[in-house]
Amino acid sequence: MYLAPEKKKEIFAKHGKSESDTGSSEGQIALFTYRISHLTEHLKKNRKDYGTQRALQLLVGKRRSLLDYLKAKDIERYRAIVKELGLRR
Repeated sequence: MYLAPEKKKEIFAKHGKSESDTGSSEGQIALFTYRISHLTEHLKKNRKDYGTQRALQLLVGKRRSLLDYLKAKDIERYRAIVKELGLRR
């Protein structure tokens, strides 16, 4: 399994308010980013895996909508998470 519970707790501890705070926008965006990078690497090796391609597109859309929400709600938190994760927008 590529996403162990320990890795999940580490992501939420680093980007969320605490490791048990799984609902914060920053934590969810960081988790989606980790999953997106994993699926991207998978698709580089298996380019005809259309199920994974669809899952990747759905994850990118979810992350984008969370980023849009955060941008409208609190622009400073948005800028901080984009800079921390190295996202383009």
